[in-house]
Amino acid sequence: MQTNLFAEQLRLFLDVLESGNFSAAARVHGLTPSSVARRIDALERSLGCQLFSRSTHGIRSTPAALAFAERAQRIVRELQLARAEASALDSKPEGLIRIDAPSPFGRRHLAPALAEFLGAYSGVDVQLRLIDSFVDLHGQHLGKVDLVLRIGPLADTRLVATPLAPMVRIACASPGYLQRHGTPLQPRELLEHDGLDWDALAPPHAWRFEDDGAQRLFRPRRLRMVANNAEALLSGVLAGLGIAHLPTWLISEYLLRGELLPLFCEQGLPKPEASGIYALRLTREADSRTRLLLEFLKNRFGPVPPWDQALQSGFMRS
Repeated sequence: MQTNLFAEQLRLFLDVLESGNFSAAARVHGLTPSSVARRIDALERSLGCQLFSRSTHGIRSTPAALAFAERAQRIVRELQLARAEASALDSKPEGLIRIDAPSPFGRRHLAPALAEFLGAYSGVDVQLRLIDSFVDLHGQHLGKVDLVLRIGPLADTRLVATPLAPMVRIACASPGYLQRHGTPLQPRELLEHDGLDWDALAPPHAWRFEDDGAQRLFRPRRLRMVANNAEALLSGVLAGLGIAHLPTWLISEYLLRGELLPLFCEQGLPKPEASGIYALRLTREADSRTRLLLEFLKNRFGPVPPWDQALQSGFMRS
């Protein structure tokens, strides 16, 4: 096939570029130096530029070769990945997938999804670690796992991020609190209420609402509880301590049962935030079992997550 021939030419070109001569590349590929030279000539003709200048002293890469090298490496990697994916379709995935995830989301949504995935793929095993604290992904942590789930903005552009689900946040309170203190009708009325909030690592979109066509910050005047854990804030709002601004993946079941009441949702669910729920990995070339899991989670959680679907068909239409 022409694709296979082109891929071989690219690999040969990269080996010549790295070794600096035809003879070394010829030994790697089991060819003669003259055969390598002819194949490089053919690649140059197909590209329409000279990759190596030849002289009696040897060969030297041209600026065109250096510019083309990065793209050639990417093409070779993608072809290898495509070949591995095609091969995986004919075989059952096997092996271990190591995952770190935030505890609240992991318990509520990821663990049940993983149980379903493992039931469908008996050759795959999962090592799941649920974490309550913020994980610093700039260190060597990702070298010890295959995937890290992250909720919120992504700052490390070196990582490969797969979006799994959008994030929607709703202001909510218990019926008891609203009976005692009244129900705010506009976000600016939050200033007159008690609340619960995140600590210094508060999400950037928390307590931001549409006001006169702009996103504005309105937060309760007194914070009865400040915590770094979503489930701690959930416990406080269920106990009637005040109003919280929490993600729907955490509170949907309590809203549907009437244990929490939504605020400012007369027009339906708020718009998703710019950030969302992501699976992060260090390299683009994920193995076949990890890619299979990513596709499974994307289909399970998106594009409209099941917890938001339940709200749209539940109290939002009642």
